[in-house]
Amino acid sequence: MAVYIIAEAGVNHNGKLDLAIQLCDAAKEAGADAIKFQTWKTEKIVTKSAALATYQHENINSKSQSQFEMLKALELSYDDFRIIQTYCKKIGIEFLSTPDEEYSLQFLSTLNLPFIKLGSGEVTNIPYLKKVGALKKDVLLSTGMTYLSDVDIAYRTLLESGATSVSLMHCTTNYPCPMNEVNLQAMQTLKYAFNCKVGYSDHTMGIEIPIAAVAMGAEIIEKHFTLDQEMDGPDHKASLNPIQLKDMIAAIRNIEKALGDGIKRPNKSELEISKVVLKRIVANCPIHKGEILTEEKLTVKRSSYGINASLWETIIGSQALYDFNTDEPIRIK
Repeated sequence: MAVYIIAEAGVNHNGKLDLAIQLCDAAKEAGADAIKFQTWKTEKIVTKSAALATYQHENINSKSQSQFEMLKALELSYDDFRIIQTYCKKIGIEFLSTPDEEYSLQFLSTLNLPFIKLGSGEVTNIPYLKKVGALKKDVLLSTGMTYLSDVDIAYRTLLESGATSVSLMHCTTNYPCPMNEVNLQAMQTLKYAFNCKVGYSDHTMGIEIPIAAVAMGAEIIEKHFTLDQEMDGPDHKASLNPIQLKDMIAAIRNIEKALGDGIKRPNKSELEISKVVLKRIVANCPIHKGEILTEEKLTVKRSSYGINASLWETIIGSQALYDFNTDEPIRIK
């Protein structure tokens, strides 16, 4: 099954519908399976006095803004999201959005999305998880900032509340995430612990970590992207530009091909090469018909035909059925 690649637009539309539409075009051009936004009513998710996160403070120009003011400026309306979804259908890319509170959860549930994507901040939000599960949809849950025990409670809560399936995304909630905080093997821990579909939501700079995640078994990749990394906003600097997004997706598709089916066998192209590269049993000296084939009389060399060297022990001690010149492949019939 192909890796499902989510181009995370997030809030990189800067609260403008026209930029959101342009992001849809860029994600489609890059080859993503889906583009994802974030849907919220600011009054429902943050107090008016809440401070900015450190990375938000560093990445926006208006340093005196509160988190409420920043989010209000980035908020799109429900009507905007209806327009975006319609546009996504038109150009042939799946529309997704993360509901950050209950009102937006109920709104997005009316849009018939393929699954509900929840951010890491909801892992410990048990009342909210119960409401999500009650919608009886597939759920994709990011797991940044949490312990395995937290994920266990969230996973069971969603399923027990009615979720039809839960897939887990390993994630480090830091923008940008330094390499020594990625801990990519934790993705495999999630796989072994819950025996579910797993993926990786990436906040590192560059494209190599999502590619590595696919090689390690990720079935879903989520990566932030922007039209311009120099735009004002909290997430632009930790996002890929459209060219980088396209390069990442192309590399992931190559890794998919390279992973194969896991069966150890020679490829068709190798079978032809093996005819002149794999070693054969040949005469190490002139051998007469009727002589016993000893180790001293035989050797292994590359040859276009003959008995494979893997049968050495079978041939040693047998009787020569023909005369053989030096370097002539041994025949047994």
